[in-house]
Amino acid sequence: MDISPRLSVLDLVPVRTDQTSGGAVAASVRLAQLADRLGFTRYWFAEHHNMPAVASTTPPVLIASIAARTERIRVGSGGVMLPNHAPLVVAEQFAALEALAPGRIDLGIGRAPGSDPVITQLLRVSGPTADVDRFPDHVADILSLLSPDGATLRLTSGREYPIQATPAASAVPTLWLLGSSDYSAKLAAELGLPYVFANHFSGDGLERALELYRTEYRPSESHREPETFLTVNASVAPTVEEARERALPQLRSMARLRLNRPMRPLETVDEALAAPADSDAEGLIAAMERRWVIADASGAASELRALADRHGIDEVMVAPISGSYAAEPADATPGREQTLELLAGALSAA
Repeated sequence: MDISPRLSVLDLVPVRTDQTSGGAVAASVRLAQLADRLGFTRYWFAEHHNMPAVASTTPPVLIASIAARTERIRVGSGGVMLPNHAPLVVAEQFAALEALAPGRIDLGIGRAPGSDPVITQLLRVSGPTADVDRFPDHVADILSLLSPDGATLRLTSGREYPIQATPAASAVPTLWLLGSSDYSAKLAAELGLPYVFANHFSGDGLERALELYRTEYRPSESHREPETFLTVNASVAPTVEEARERALPQLRSMARLRLNRPMRPLETVDEALAAPADSDAEGLIAAMERRWVIADASGAASELRALADRHGIDEVMVAPISGSYAAEPADATPGREQTLELLAGALSAA
């Protein structure tokens, strides 16, 4: 299926009130297999920790599982939060993934912690992590470690010590830098790497970040030209009314996050519709609705084409945020599957 603009998926593996983690992961496996059949370009997992509504805690594990269950779609991280991990471990994990699924692995790297301050501190004291202030150095280290030639460590004795992420690499995963500010845009331009702005999460500063990335881009051996795409939250259904209903659980969850309220598993659509009015959240929800794609198939396709044209990109990564009704199975996400099917159909028809 020829889809234009190209479509990809960002998955946080949402966990709703009537699901276990096992059910949520099973639903994401089904969704990834559907994306593969529909002709989507890539399927990425985000890294988040200690969130009741999010099961995407370990992207490399999920990537390995999905790569083994799909045929052609690229699979990757959106992203690995590098300050939480030792660069050598990240390089070794993704070198192994590339060996498992040659030519299909993306390593998206972010600088944010993907967690609250307590979890961030726990990660610091309980395992190998990376100094966030040395983020550019560690990105460069991973690039070197992943290359077939590997990297060289100079010991205090003066002797050079070779290090490789895998003994005999024949190919390397594609490394992307992710961000929601100027910082990662400038670093990606400086290193000659592909770049993605977290438009689904922030949206503020998108135009400036893309302009900085494109105008300051320095060609690298692996990427002669700048490469980027956009992320967007989407709920698509046969009717706008259903799309809005299915978006409501995620809208309410994001409003709780921004109001610094205790997080909980994602509500079903039924629970969200039955919840009492919340004046504090209403303004936030209205603002998010204006940024998200919440529409029927033709309306959503028009919005995505306009977004792609406005920002000069030919790929959109959709975070399918459609919720589930209580009567729907706990090991599937029919609303998210519907979003992918309707978008692929509408954009391929064009």
